[in-house]
Amino acid sequence: MDQALLFLISFVANLFSAFAGGGAGLIQLPALIFLGLPFSIALATHKVASVALGVGATLRHLREDALERRFALFMLVTGLPGVVLGASLILSIPDRTAEIALGLLTIGLGLYSVLKRDLGLVAEPRNRQGVGLLSGGVMLFLIGILNGSLTSGTGLFVTLWLVRWFGLDYKRAVAYTLILVGMFWNGSGAVTLGLLGTIEWGWLPVLLAGSLLGGYAGAHLAILKGNRWIKRVYEVVTIVVGLKLIF
Repeated sequence: MDQALLFLISFVANLFSAFAGGGAGLIQLPALIFLGLPFSIALATHKVASVALGVGATLRHLREDALERRFALFMLVTGLPGVVLGASLILSIPDRTAEIALGLLTIGLGLYSVLKRDLGLVAEPRNRQGVGLLSGGVMLFLIGILNGSLTSGTGLFVTLWLVRWFGLDYKRAVAYTLILVGMFWNGSGAVTLGLLGTIEWGWLPVLLAGSLLGGYAGAHLAILKGNRWIKRVYEVVTIVVGLKLIF
């Protein structure tokens, strides 16, 4: 029963995450803690499982030729050091205050998207060179620290930053988030947490299966439904994730 419940939780969490561009930790991480894992072990186990979300989404998005290689490399170079730093710090510091602050900020992301009715519906590339590119990279580094440490909903930060700062539409921003954050950022965090902490290996197969299938299904829905649907789901998920982090 525990294995069946884990699969269902993982599938649903990663389906919504792949549709909205983040938020799998909203359901999956608390569920692991509820089922008996200490926070540090649950975090490391969730981080490993979340890599499968990126794999599943990548299998679907690569058929659409969604990524620009130079910009993808830029996201990896700026974000990965932050992920490793965040994952190294989280095992030694209290997380409650950070969760509340992150929750408030996440709700703010959703409300901002609601108020900006045309945000992310049409691609308007900008800030791709000079100071604009550098500033965008610094923010990706900071989001990487959050991703490596708290993990719940930080992909949502990347999605909105790509839309707001770099001018991507929601569909393409979600593709970048799922492929680069899902596979590479989360993969780096998983390796770091695995080396410094403990992973519940017995739970991983079913979590990986749920993440892989949920990621593929969510990415497929996002491609079919388009920017306006993604924007609405993003707004709902960010507000719910924020409330969950706080309460």
